[in-house]
Amino acid sequence: MKMKNDLVSKLKKALYGLKQASHAWYYHLNKYLMQQGFKEGSTDNNLYIKFDKDKLLIVVVYVDDIIFGGHVESMSQGFASTMPQGFEISLLSEITYFPSLQVQQTKNGMFLSQIKYLKQILKKYGTEDCKSTNGNRVKS
Repeated sequence: MKMKNDLVSKLKKALYGLKQASHAWYYHLNKYLMQQGFKEGSTDNNLYIKFDKDKLLIVVVYVDDIIFGGHVESMSQGFASTMPQGFEISLLSEITYFPSLQVQQTKNGMFLSQIKYLKQILKKYGTEDCKSTNGNRVKS
């Protein structure tokens, strides 16, 4: 096939691995979530919130990973069952770690912590043995 040098081609579909692929994927995801009744977080555009009367569902997006949850399991299950309609997904087990965030799930609720991340920052700046404001040493 002979190509002409004076023609410009427009890419209509982003391919995985191309620079534009993540933007196209995020645009598609954002549009999908808005159609599902989610509102974008006011301080973080990777956070989505959906209220349904007294029920709450939260979705957090990090690159191409999505975590979601709420206080009513049926709402989370509904989200998990509708996502495959718009995306190819793999549902994994309960989350224990998400970039810079540790997650502990118990029968009393979910507890989030950034201790591991904070320890990395302290080590990076050589302040692992510093005293906190209450006078206690930071434990490694």
